[in-house]
Amino acid sequence: MTQQLPDRPTIVGQPVHPTGIEKAARDAVDAAHNTDQLALIAALLKAQQLTQQAQQPAAQQPVQRQSGGAAKWVGIGVGGSVLLICVAVSAVAVAISAVALTVCLLVLRSIWQDMRKGK
Repeated sequence: MTQQLPDRPTIVGQPVHPTGIEKAARDAVDAAHNTDQLALIAALLKAQQLTQQAQQPAAQQPVQRQSGGAAKWVGIGVGGSVLLICVAVSAVAVAISAVALTVCLLVLRSIWQDMRKGK
């Protein structure tokens, strides 16, 4: 796609060789064409990169397989049982404390009444 400058008129059937100015002009035209082609190539590569980025699917996270499903439920059952036993033992401890406090209060009341009567 280079633009050819017309040759100089021939003298007696012989073409005259281009002068330095004509050769520089042809080189300038060729360089301008090369610059245009390089700009087009750069734009094409940029557009190609953008379309490839748009087409690439997002990286999928690997799906982790749930292993030990039965072991998980056994662990939950054991943990729940231990929790319920702790709650039951705490309830028994509260009941024993309540009974002990009641007995202590009854004994102290009895002593107080005996002291008031003067026995």
